[in-house]
Amino acid sequence: MNIIKWGIIGCGDVAEVKSGPAFQQVENSNLVSVMRRNTEKAKSFAVRHHVPHWTTNANDILNNKDINAVYIATPPSTHLEYALQAIHAGKHVYLEKPMTINVEQAKQICAAVEKSTSKLTVAHYRRKLSAFLRVKALLDNRKIGEVTHVDIEILQPKKTNLVADTEENWRINPQISGGGYFYDLAPHQIDLMIHYFGPIKTVRGLSSTSHINSLVEDVVNGIMAFENGIQFRGLWNFTSAELNQKDQCIIYGTEGNIEFSFFGSEVILTTTKGIETFSFHNPKHVQEPMIKATVDYFLDKGENPCPAEDGLLVMELLAKLSGRTT
Repeated sequence: MNIIKWGIIGCGDVAEVKSGPAFQQVENSNLVSVMRRNTEKAKSFAVRHHVPHWTTNANDILNNKDINAVYIATPPSTHLEYALQAIHAGKHVYLEKPMTINVEQAKQICAAVEKSTSKLTVAHYRRKLSAFLRVKALLDNRKIGEVTHVDIEILQPKKTNLVADTEENWRINPQISGGGYFYDLAPHQIDLMIHYFGPIKTVRGLSSTSHINSLVEDVVNGIMAFENGIQFRGLWNFTSAELNQKDQCIIYGTEGNIEFSFFGSEVILTTTKGIETFSFHNPKHVQEPMIKATVDYFLDKGENPCPAEDGLLVMELLAKLSGRTT
């Protein structure tokens, strides 16, 4: 295998700009076919993005011998089904986050990958964006000394601009999304914390729902202790007033702090030497660096940028932080 030939299952809003075009731009990568249940939208995506083939049936991609890797970009409720089918067909998988709708499904995917020759990467793409790579470099170079604790606040109104508009707001239907905006957005933050600070020793969490939709968590308040002693606290509120809107992470160390937002473009380093601001511009197709790393991994040219086990850990932490499990 010297080129990854992709099929996309679910060429909707996420694939439109964030990811889809990147499969044609990354070296040793080619987008062969796309699937969406709506005929007109599937055809339109293929025509606009110069994809040679489109279909409304996922089996056309899963059974296509010219395709050796599948990008699953459907809502989480179908991730398990399509991932298992792709693995059974011997194809590699790039799987959107959250990995599944619950922990048990994520475990099934991990077990299937372990028993197969297929490779799987979870699309926690912030790991490869310049701003978050700079944060990791600052931490690795001990620019704030020894890290002591981390504080995250994600305060968003009910109509948040952090998620793409869809005809049906499936993100607040737990049977489709797993658990509302918390399950949709918190994986971005939780995965980076794992990536930066490693294994976790203890997790505690509480949550509350609203009378409007009692099936999903609107406010989640959690704490974690990493095995290296670093403490974490996070607050997610998706019923916030617009004037209270916030997207902030502050990492505190013995010699300063690092501040950034998960959806912004600046990293601020504060030490006794002063304040230094690093500004970044994300690529037009924001998942492109992660897709490049994934292609390299599939071609045995690099490490897995986000293994299935990391996706499973995020699912376990979502459940514990929201108070669903202890």
